[in-house]
Amino acid sequence: QVQLVESGGGYVQTGGSLRLSCAASGRLLSTDAMGWFRQAPGKEREFVAAISRSVTRTYYADSVKGRFAISRDNAKSTVYLQMNSLKPEDTAVYYCAGTTYQSSTFASHYNYWGQGTQVTVSS
Repeated sequence: QVQLVESGGGYVQTGGSLRLSCAASGRLLSTDAMGWFRQAPGKEREFVAAISRSVTRTYYADSVKGRFAISRDNAKSTVYLQMNSLKPEDTAVYYCAGTTYQSSTFASHYNYWGQGTQVTVSS
């Protein structure tokens, strides 16, 4: 059984940075594409970033392009999300997820999820 555990969330002021980590157990991450999604109170879960199995392709939501960067270390079975220039509208619970698709921006394509980590950006 695959388990994803996110960490690195917290409270930060506008313009600050955070680095989220997602550690996997029970499955080799190298076989899957990985993604980050987020859900703010009262809103639907939305795509943030994704990285292909081979690490050759990355995808970002327009709202985070140029500020966030997704990366992975398959040897450590860990995926990262570096978040810079944070804004109050980035406040949400951030979820890591894995998919057997080559890559995807659709939550419905993801097979397994972490429990989420809270990110709060103060204005």
